[in-house]
Amino acid sequence: MLLGFKTELKLNNQQRVKFAKHSGVARHAWNWGLALTKQILEHNNALPDSKIKFPTAIDLHKWLVALVKPENEWYYECSKSTPQQALMALRDAWKDCFSKKKGVPRFKKKGRKDSFTLEGTVKILGNNKIQVPCIGVLKTYERLPQVLIKCCTISRQADKWFISFRFDVEQQQSDKTSVVGVDLGVKNLCTLSTGEVIAGAKSYKKYEAKLSRMQWLNRHKIIGSANWKKAQILIARLHRKIANIRKDTLHKLTTLLAKNHGIVVIEDLNVSGMIANHKLAKTIADMSFFEFRRQLTYKCQLYGSKLVVVDRWFPSSKTCSNCGTKKETLTLNERVFECGHCGFTIDRDLNAAINLNKTVS
Repeated sequence: MLLGFKTELKLNNQQRVKFAKHSGVARHAWNWGLALTKQILEHNNALPDSKIKFPTAIDLHKWLVALVKPENEWYYECSKSTPQQALMALRDAWKDCFSKKKGVPRFKKKGRKDSFTLEGTVKILGNNKIQVPCIGVLKTYERLPQVLIKCCTISRQADKWFISFRFDVEQQQSDKTSVVGVDLGVKNLCTLSTGEVIAGAKSYKKYEAKLSRMQWLNRHKIIGSANWKKAQILIARLHRKIANIRKDTLHKLTTLLAKNHGIVVIEDLNVSGMIANHKLAKTIADMSFFEFRRQLTYKCQLYGSKLVVVDRWFPSSKTCSNCGTKKETLTLNERVFECGHCGFTIDRDLNAAINLNKTVS
């Protein structure tokens, strides 16, 4: 299976300038291709009798080489794979749009999610050096896996640059036979059927006041000025810190579950529907339920354990884990489950986790 690796780069000023140029080329190629494809779609909708074939990534790259590159000589200062990969990403974005998985692709803006992909002579040299086309040898702060790679993606977060790539790893065989039910919650991140309660990071709630203060102080600064740019970097750093704290908590928890249990049972939550509730949206987004399931999915596959996803309509919270009697109604304010049939009393989240466990065992 493919496993991703991402780490921070140790750069000098020349390398930062090269990264900015490559990001600009990738952004320009994306925006040019998006504008052209949108014009073709508008023409086909207006004149259905004289439709133009929707271009592939190869067609777009041929037109870019013939029409755009001669007029913009700064394209030749960067790797030829940068605009090519940007157009391939645009092709995938339109495919997701046509299959209704995602919305219409948007134009990219300078300074927001700057990134580019390099393909070709990408080699790992030693423990903390990697060679990429057109830029040269880059240093990292941590050890790199000694694997063969063909392409890499370099992206910027706040004022730091990161490199990421994928490589093949062998799936491990697990000898664990234990089953654990995991009930995700708002008060705590999750409750296990073993009785263990895992508290969420709640990093956004912790730094919400500081973030609000920084954004409030930045409200009257002139856009594009030096002070505005400094404030933007400080805000982006805080956003990165909040995201890193949340990811660290989720990685530790999902690794613990996938490594130490043979079967992990979770519920198929409608996260987008839950976020529609404006009273709980902020808390649910801070817990990051979707990221939890994404990490648990590939880690169970990596460590040889099995992930069981129970149907979202399964009444795990309303069913008594002792006698199996189902309650008619159960409000969010009722944090303790009390069975009217057998008199069993238990924590609401623990009751749901035990019921999820019973679906398999």
